[in-house]
Amino acid sequence: MKITIVGITGYSGFELFRLFLKHEKAQVVKVCATSHIGEPLHHIYPQIKECSEIMISSFDPSIIMQKSDVVFFATPAGVTNSLAIPFIEHDFPVIDLSGDFRLKNPRSYEKWYKKPSAQQEHLEKADYVLADVNTTAHQLISNPGCFATACLLPLIPLVKGDFIELDSIILDAKSGLSGAGKVLSESSHFVNVHDNMMMYKINQHQHLPEIVQELKKWNGKVEFIQFSTSLIPVNYGIFVSGYVKLKSGFSFDEVQQDVKDFYKDKKFVRIRSEAPKLSDVVGTNFCDIYLTYNQTTGIITIISVIDNLIKGAAGQAIQNFNHLFDIKEEMGLSHLARI
Repeated sequence: MKITIVGITGYSGFELFRLFLKHEKAQVVKVCATSHIGEPLHHIYPQIKECSEIMISSFDPSIIMQKSDVVFFATPAGVTNSLAIPFIEHDFPVIDLSGDFRLKNPRSYEKWYKKPSAQQEHLEKADYVLADVNTTAHQLISNPGCFATACLLPLIPLVKGDFIELDSIILDAKSGLSGAGKVLSESSHFVNVHDNMMMYKINQHQHLPEIVQELKKWNGKVEFIQFSTSLIPVNYGIFVSGYVKLKSGFSFDEVQQDVKDFYKDKKFVRIRSEAPKLSDVVGTNFCDIYLTYNQTTGIITIISVIDNLIKGAAGQAIQNFNHLFDIKEEMGLSHLARI
């Protein structure tokens, strides 16, 4: 399979390229950006000099469709929905890592992203695919957000089984700095992040409506969640602490077994018997989940950890690519955690 990556100079774009270097059935043949055009990619990322001489190209849909079998967009929100139009019109396979096709309501997208939405007819052609839960044969795949991935994977079995009070869902998500993107801002400046922690986009994060939208597919009675996001002084990873109230009539053992059964055949979701650490998953495509119960309060505490650039972006995109083209799911994704 021949791959084009649009948005190669960003963190997620390069992570896609890096992971595909080890993929046995795919080869990146074209990388596109708005800067450094005509330069070898290793001028920006010297670590790949011995692996690839690929040149950075300008974006040209007709050439991409001639040279490639699938295109990945690792572009900022508000960019893909226009760049992808020629591919959508030609029913050419697209896997989008931005948020442009995640929210099915255009007004919701414009409210949370503060940008014009994709056309309704294009939104209807896009499938939101959480790779460990659902698959698609459609040619336009919307890759989930990083926070949404870490939150949805532990919550879906709980809301599907109607085990919890749906108005009790509280999610506190903390992200490493790479989740803020490559463009420097005051909030991501070293002196503000190092040896520090800050909450941001309080009640305003764009992944909040995405999480609610997807939970409603599993239980239509879900109306809202409490969701907060913080930056922590690490490069990679998302650590979610969740709190939900167990419904009367259910035992925690029953809930825990149901979650284990839900993911028993899923290679990249691990239900842990002890609380996981970020270092258990950073550098991998795993989501590690741990549940514990407080009998006094009736609260289930959830811990969910992922690598934001792999499971939360490039790794899950490759997992979706493998599913779409009937390739072994773990191909290109068998990596040990960083120490």
